[in-house]
Amino acid sequence: MLPYAIVTINLALLFYTIGVWAEKKQGVLKKWHLIIFWLGFAFDTIGTTLMTTLSKGDFRLNFHGITGVLAIVLMFFHAVWATIVLASNQEQRKKNFHRFSIVVWCIWLIPFISGMLFAMIGTPK
Repeated sequence: MLPYAIVTINLALLFYTIGVWAEKKQGVLKKWHLIIFWLGFAFDTIGTTLMTTLSKGDFRLNFHGITGVLAIVLMFFHAVWATIVLASNQEQRKKNFHRFSIVVWCIWLIPFISGMLFAMIGTPK
C-alpha cells in the first residue's frame, strides 16, 4: 500500500503545482486550472487516506497532523472558491485568484515536506 500512497501524494503535488503556477503565469483563472485543482485535491485525499491507513488510522495532534488537516481543508476550500469565482465570470476576480492559490499551495507544501522529512529520518510525525 505504501507505493500507492507515495504515488498518489506525489500526483497531488504534480497536479496542484501545475494548476497553481500555470494560473499565475497565465494571469487568469481558467476552467482547466479548476479541473487540475480538483484532481490535486482528489489525489491528496486518496494519498492521505492511504497514509493514515498505513499508520493504523492513528491521527496525532502534532505538527504534521495539524498542518496536514489544515492543508487538506484549505485545498478543498480553494477548489470550491475557484469554482465559485469561475461561475461568477467576473474578470477581476479571475485575475486576482492566483494570490490565494499561491498562499494555499505554500501552506500545503508544509505537511508534504514535513511528512517526507519525518519519514526519511524515522521521527514520529
